[in-house]
Amino acid sequence: MDRRVVVEAAVPVYDVSSPDEAVRIAIAKTGEMLNPDLSYVEIEMGERTCPHCSETLDPAFLAADESLVALELEMTVFDVDRDEHAARIARKEIGQRMENVPLDVLTVDAVEEIEAGAGGEGSAAPDDGTTAGAAGTGDDADDLPEFDDLVDE
Repeated sequence: MDRRVVVEAAVPVYDVSSPDEAVRIAIAKTGEMLNPDLSYVEIEMGERTCPHCSETLDPAFLAADESLVALELEMTVFDVDRDEHAARIARKEIGQRMENVPLDVLTVDAVEEIEAGAGGEGSAAPDDGTTAGAAGTGDDADDLPEFDDLVDE
């Protein structure tokens, strides 16, 4: 079963003057660390709340021109049996590329249940599309000029 894992990362950013600038730099820095090896990891701003009043706070904590930014990194782990196994794989894959960045697993959700409903609805559409696509493929081949004709022009 496939699982979608969301990991929170605390990314340090130096020499910044505003929380917005810190978030932009943290996202760019994280993208550089993860790409090209983990280009399938989605990077989003994290959500922080005050523990006392539950007020929503900025994802960046700024002090003395340095910031700590909360980011959520989401990836899908394929063919795992348990949530714990998916969480360990996600932490290992992301953690290897993001040295000295603390990671914490926020959520682990099964993907098959969500896609099974969409797949059931979409299963009729590909059958109809395949029949139309087979007829359309022949028509498309007739519409395209031959390579030799293009070279001669």
